[in-house]
Amino acid sequence: MKFITFSRQLGTDGHSIAMRVADKLGYKFHDTESIGHAAHEMGFLDSVEQIDEKRPSFFQRFFTDKPTINLDRLNSVIYQLANHGNGVFLGRGGQILLKSFSCALHVRIIASREKRIQNLIKRGYSKETASKAIEESDHEKAAFIKFAFGLDWEDPNLYDIVLNIDKLSVNLAIDTVLAIARSDEINACSLDSMETLSKLALASRSEAAIVESGLSYGQSTAVNVSVEAPGKVTLTGVVENEKGRIRAEGVIRAVKGVEAVENQIRVSPGDRHA
Repeated sequence: MKFITFSRQLGTDGHSIAMRVADKLGYKFHDTESIGHAAHEMGFLDSVEQIDEKRPSFFQRFFTDKPTINLDRLNSVIYQLANHGNGVFLGRGGQILLKSFSCALHVRIIASREKRIQNLIKRGYSKETASKAIEESDHEKAAFIKFAFGLDWEDPNLYDIVLNIDKLSVNLAIDTVLAIARSDEINACSLDSMETLSKLALASRSEAAIVESGLSYGQSTAVNVSVEAPGKVTLTGVVENEKGRIRAEGVIRAVKGVEAVENQIRVSPGDRHA
């Protein structure tokens, strides 16, 4: 099993390239529609739509936990889809979430601003609206990656190959990606990799549940989540009473995919910061 992630600038035909690569390889294509469908099945559609390649507002980032919850749920969806089999992922930080997997190929599609404007004009944009759309898209995607991962969207180290469409035709770009994806250099995912994906997906769902419950941090509360085996969640940290300890375990047991909970949370009455 293999994965290919695509990061693309608006106006580079990146969506078409990614979709056609998936079609030629017989891989599942995970774009906005596919990810939204999976999120809906997991009960996370609202969260994914709110965070989807957009940085949360200043108020949301500093005064609510919603961005963290939404991001954890989006990450869980990506990991869950990856665990289902060969796939091509378009955007959503896939190049970072799946970076450590040797069975993943990370591709970035770029072009000059002039080329991108020309491509958008062919799709019915005026020059002015094309320029504005490019500026807004670049800003939103860069801000999302910075918020979600603290990284630079344009950093070439995040990718295995960067294709400039100024001089490459769409067909040549597709053939280039196919040649690399089919080579022996890109290994199939091991069973250990599949287990890791399953644990990452569960960890993200569990972290979102704890944050949403208000137990992740506070004046006298800090609950942490780890998944060291498929289906098994370990809780650590501190709460101020036994009721909080029991509540945290109940929150996790309600998370889809949890089969066992090891509750190592300590009870420490009063203000632990005092």
